[in-house]
Amino acid sequence: MKKALTIALISVLLLSSCNSYNKLLKSTDYGYKYEAAKEYYFAGQYTWSYQLLEELIMVMKGSDRAEESLFMLGMCFYNLRDYETAAMYLDRYTKTYTKGEYTELARYYSGKASYMQSPDPRLDQSPTYAALNKLQEFLEYHPYSDLSEEVNDMMYELQNRLVQKEYENAQLYYNLGTYVGNSVYGGNNYEACIITAENALKTFPYTRLRENLYMLILRSRYELAQRSIMEKKDERLQQAIDEYYGFKNEFPNSKYMKEADQIFKRCSSKVKVNVDEDKAMN
Repeated sequence: MKKALTIALISVLLLSSCNSYNKLLKSTDYGYKYEAAKEYYFAGQYTWSYQLLEELIMVMKGSDRAEESLFMLGMCFYNLRDYETAAMYLDRYTKTYTKGEYTELARYYSGKASYMQSPDPRLDQSPTYAALNKLQEFLEYHPYSDLSEEVNDMMYELQNRLVQKEYENAQLYYNLGTYVGNSVYGGNNYEACIITAENALKTFPYTRLRENLYMLILRSRYELAQRSIMEKKDERLQQAIDEYYGFKNEFPNSKYMKEADQIFKRCSSKVKVNVDEDKAMN
């Protein structure tokens, strides 16, 4: 009985609140609507707040209240995790109020909203590039902001997602090996693996996948040398040896060091054999 009365009381309160809110939506007292929208916003009732704010940004256009309303509107959608709509309104704020009271925060949350939309590395990374551009723009406009460290952290994470995609592409080429049906570089998949990994390292030299990418290049150079015609074999074996020295110099304690040492020994022995054979023929 007590539980039923409690449910009934809550229902009455909700109905009353809804009726009051519906009256508020129909009201032409925009000052009252503005104050109500702020109260809903700071109470965390973002759905109720944004419905009022969408009207207020048009009615109060050109006033201080319009500026604050537009910023709150973007933040309502951000807090509701509708990041695409949030970024749209926050971008609109920064373009409309280039030196506004909330411009720094609007740029920050617009960048963060775009960051939140960055997809899994296996998917198209256009949203990731867009987020990076926004976060870079924030740093250019606000280089001494207290938020700069967090922005740099987000950028680093986004860059690693892009590198992860390139690493997975390079790994795929390596796994395909001698299969030629997909070749796009005019050579085989080991060459494609090397090019993809090297490009990733040039673009993102400080990635946390740096060691993995270098090891993938070393493996590919060895496999490429193994399958080369005699005229190119020595040159490619030497390239693999040079790659080994570079890897060992940068990652002396690598978890891949044992494998790298084995590749070096195989390449070195084959280079020596080839040199001895050439001497014997001469």
